Amino acid sequence: MEPKFLGQDSPLPTSPEQAGLDYVPNPRTGERYLVRFAAPEFTSLCPVTGQPDFAHLVIDYVPGETIVESKSLKLFLGSFRNHAAFHEDCTVGIGRRLADEMKPEWLRIGGYWYPRGGIPIDVFWQTGAPPADVWVPDQGVAPYRGRG
Repeated sequence: MEPKFLGQDSPLPTSPEQAGLDYVPNPRTGERYLVRFAAPEFTSLCPVTGQPDFAHLVIDYVPGETIVESKSLKLFLGSFRNHAAFHEDCTVGIGRRLADEMKPEWLRIGGYWYPRGGIPIDVFWQTGAPPADVWVPDQGVAPYRGRG
């Protein structure tokens, strides 16, 4: 499981389908812990108007045998910059791909989308109930009031 992106010149993939994700062995197998990635400047395109959409994504997971390598995740998320899809498709698609490929014990994603047309859309997805013996903090993104 040698990472393909870490330490390499890695151009931004042109689409999520072209983006590779690297997974490396969990350095703490046998211990249950939570990993969180926050992407406060996620962007994609509206599939109807082509206008940019912005979100604050929070990805939490309890690793199984592997963890996702952060540079490959950053490139994967960046590949949505010119990808036209609804908020629901982007959010759930990211969570589903990570869950299907990494096979964590548990994963959730919160997509806190900034409003266009006056309505913020927040999208949440998880693989199941959170493990009872793992600290799962609040995602820390306030309901929309300017997100500031």
